[in-house]
Amino acid sequence: MASKHTTAIVANDQRDTNMPQQAQLRHIHGNGQLPKVITTMDSSRPWNMNSSSGDDEAPKDPRTGGEDFTQQFTENDFEATPPAQRVQFILGEDVDDGSHVSHPLFSEMGMLVKEGDEIEWKETARWIKFEEDVEEGGNRWSKPHVATLSLHALFELRGLLTNGTVMLDMEASNLELVADLVCDQMVSSGTLPANVKDKVKDALLRRHRHQHEYAKKTRLPIIRSLADMRNQSSSKKDMVKSPSSHSMARQASGTELAEQQHKGNSHFMRKIPPGAEASNILVGEVDFLERTLSCFIRLSQAAVMGDLTEVPVPTRFIFILLGPPGSQSNFHEIGRAMATLMSDEIFHEVAYRARKRDHLLAGVDEFLDAVTVLPPGEWDPTIRIEPPAAIPSQEIRKRPPELPKEEIDEEEEEQRLREESGLSRSGRLFGGLINDIKRKAPWYWSDFRDALSMQCVASWIFLYFACLSPIITFGGLLAEATGKNMAAMESLVSGFVCGMGYGFFSGQPLTILGSTGPVLVFESIVYEFSMAQGWDYMTFRFWIGMWVAGICIVLVAIDASALVCYITRFTEENFATLIAVIFIYKAIENVVVIGKTFPVNQGIYDCICTAPAKSNASDLEFAKYKWDTCKLYNGTLIGTDCDTPPTENVFLMSVVLCAGTFIFSTVLKEFKNALFFPSIVRQYISDFSVLIAIFSMTLFDYSLGVPTQKLEVPRELKPTLSTRGWLIPPFCEKNPWWSAIIAVFPAMLGTILIFMDQQITAVIINRKENKLKKGCGYHLDLFVLSGLIAICSVMGLPWFVAATVLSINHVNSLKLESECSAPGEKPQFLGVREQRVTHIMIFLTIGGSVLLTPQLRHIPMPVLFGVFLYMGVASLKGLQFFDRILIMFMPAKYQPDYMFLRQVPIKRVHLFTAIQLACLIILWLIKSFSQTSILFPLMLVVMIGIRKSLDFVFTRRELKILDDIMPEMTKRAAADDLHQLDAEVGFCQKYLPCFGGRGKREPKSSLDGGMDVGANAVALIKCNTSNANEKEFEAQSSLLKK
Repeated sequence: MASKHTTAIVANDQRDTNMPQQAQLRHIHGNGQLPKVITTMDSSRPWNMNSSSGDDEAPKDPRTGGEDFTQQFTENDFEATPPAQRVQFILGEDVDDGSHVSHPLFSEMGMLVKEGDEIEWKETARWIKFEEDVEEGGNRWSKPHVATLSLHALFELRGLLTNGTVMLDMEASNLELVADLVCDQMVSSGTLPANVKDKVKDALLRRHRHQHEYAKKTRLPIIRSLADMRNQSSSKKDMVKSPSSHSMARQASGTELAEQQHKGNSHFMRKIPPGAEASNILVGEVDFLERTLSCFIRLSQAAVMGDLTEVPVPTRFIFILLGPPGSQSNFHEIGRAMATLMSDEIFHEVAYRARKRDHLLAGVDEFLDAVTVLPPGEWDPTIRIEPPAAIPSQEIRKRPPELPKEEIDEEEEEQRLREESGLSRSGRLFGGLINDIKRKAPWYWSDFRDALSMQCVASWIFLYFACLSPIITFGGLLAEATGKNMAAMESLVSGFVCGMGYGFFSGQPLTILGSTGPVLVFESIVYEFSMAQGWDYMTFRFWIGMWVAGICIVLVAIDASALVCYITRFTEENFATLIAVIFIYKAIENVVVIGKTFPVNQGIYDCICTAPAKSNASDLEFAKYKWDTCKLYNGTLIGTDCDTPPTENVFLMSVVLCAGTFIFSTVLKEFKNALFFPSIVRQYISDFSVLIAIFSMTLFDYSLGVPTQKLEVPRELKPTLSTRGWLIPPFCEKNPWWSAIIAVFPAMLGTILIFMDQQITAVIINRKENKLKKGCGYHLDLFVLSGLIAICSVMGLPWFVAATVLSINHVNSLKLESECSAPGEKPQFLGVREQRVTHIMIFLTIGGSVLLTPQLRHIPMPVLFGVFLYMGVASLKGLQFFDRILIMFMPAKYQPDYMFLRQVPIKRVHLFTAIQLACLIILWLIKSFSQTSILFPLMLVVMIGIRKSLDFVFTRRELKILDDIMPEMTKRAAADDLHQLDAEVGFCQKYLPCFGGRGKREPKSSLDGGMDVGANAVALIKCNTSNANEKEFEAQSSLLKK
């Protein structure tokens, strides 16, 4: 509620104004208390200060029904409270109306300068989150940088807020009214002599010229009114001759200038956050003042004030600092300090909520408590600090320290998290499936709406080529393994059927289905067994597929996917690293095979171009023509090798194409962080990086004409073998009736393979680092997959399961980052664009690839091998296991500052990495030999057992940092709990004072006269934890707890 009286907080301090600066600092800070504030009540002022009563009334706790705070505590108790707690109290109060709700702030600092015969306000710096300065020499804006402030300027600013004028919730809608009210208040308080009031007002109303206007200087005189130019020419010595007429002229021209400059600087307006308000800092020196004037103003309602701000943003705060000549540089630093305070997240909110001067001073004191001082002799104050990649949260400065809570049972917490992700048994048949459907159904239509983005188009085209080549390659290998019962055509149809079905009905459509090596090995073993028994392979495979689908449905019914919670980072990163290494290895191996097929040193190529029979030209003249150009000149090719083009350059060209595709994809993917072009252009180049690489390398290959291997796509939609159709008969004469029954045994092995392949990939995709918001669907995914396996078995198509590397790259291509609205702000990872359209479009296009055969046949295979190499390397990025492997080869001083290195001894980290690396090598060896490759899915189960055995090697705390905690069947022994408590005791000791305990107290710092507070001591914003006073914490705990 607004008071019936209007309130102005005035700068009447009873100290000696002639006191030296150091003595004033001692006077302000020496006793650790805030100065008294004198309040005047004047109903003639046309602005109100929102307050429940007078300024001197203590705040009331909004949670105690208006209970008077002063009934419990004295004013001295409140003044002795540390600034951090006072700020937390201010921010913890409920906002009565919308006028005190904080908005994003754009701060602009202008200095009063003389340009020729004209005196004006010139923009010198601006802030959204980081500081940008006008570089006079280059007449441009500097790079955004972290503001480095003089500690002396901060104390000077605090003194000005203490002694100067503070006007809160002023009701004014234009700069002229603001100037009138400020000058009247200063005169009435005795701060400003009445004889210079008009000059101060005229100085405040001088035009504001912004940095972007200097490029349009030649057009400004045309825009300015004749009255303004006449007034300026008549006041060369004095700043003002006729205040009223000048103000009128300025207002008219100011409006035109505002329209012109707002239109001219619309580009920077895009950087301003929505709903932002402005904070204007005006500093300068004038020759008619003998003492410094300062005023902090907060308007009751933000208003656009002509050309005051370079962008049409309503102004909410104004800080004015005028003084006599000789103080320009000092004023500039104080102005920077004020603007930096306004850009600070905590002081910014305090400024909106402050009801009196004390609140502002508490915000300044809290800011001073949270800064770190760098000694002037240990760094260069002229350097600009780059904005950090990630800004730490300031929430801890807003909230009071919470009282110790009851101990949380870790097992119960883990059980709750598993229930949220659907990894706990429901206790009823198909309970997990029903819960998955309930969890995903509300998001179904949004899965299509969220795909309206060019990023999804780029992801679709990239993954199309990434999926097409493995499908065709897998089809060729499958043809050799199954006697052409299944080949490239069957693989394309299977990709279409499985991809469309999984895309529409799965629980996690970010998972990409594909053909995998273990499935290929399983198919070859079944084929060899069928041929040895004289059975029909496709009929026997039909029954195996039916059994696999049935067993998977049983697993869904009993919530077997809940076992996924035993797959920790140890197992999933081993599996992901193995698949990524396979992609890298196969890409390089395929290029090496090209080198063996088309060696560089092939001997003499027996083919020469000769002149036509009835030509006067000699054969020597035609010998210069190559194989592909000879016939263009009507020449004749003679030699034993003329039927085939020369291939000595095929291998070298393949290496260039593969390496070029990989390098182009990698460099262009990181182009979004480059320094060139606008951000939207960089983002598009990054999203379409792989597509650009494929097309550029294909065009490069086509232009040189080297006969490299090209992508082979089937031309007709029909089975590879003419003896089979698209439907497989369940019975045939070759197979005995009981073959359908014994098919259950290979089906069990196939189920383990498919279950592990599918669920490990799902765990990797659903990991918390990806910040998925629409939930998981492990049971639903397995149910849909079982149906697709049954369909593929009926149609005689290959089985498709979750492909790890393709799925990881699908997620990476859809990552969302925050828009860098503020200059210097680094993009932050927000999550993944979760939708179904890319998955559907990828496999819809794969199904239509038969119609695109003429175009796809121009794509060289080495280009696709380069895509494989890129996907393998990109999949390793972000794997902690791979990071720890690299750390093993780094000296300690060059190791990155990973969090796990801070908390776990390096030898223990290396031991954990060595065990994980040994498991990876074992998996590689088992996969590499056909005799043991069928055991690969069983070895993944063994990996879980090995991880469980690590509980006896590492402490629970070490495993929680390096890996995930596995579910416990029973509660751990008390000794382990004590070990964990011992590991955490340092944390408790550190924060014990905040909880009101008797921790180690540090002496409170104070300023003395001998301390050298120089401008070279630079204060950097850094959050610290303040020691809490035991008495005051008990007194205010009820107010501070939200």
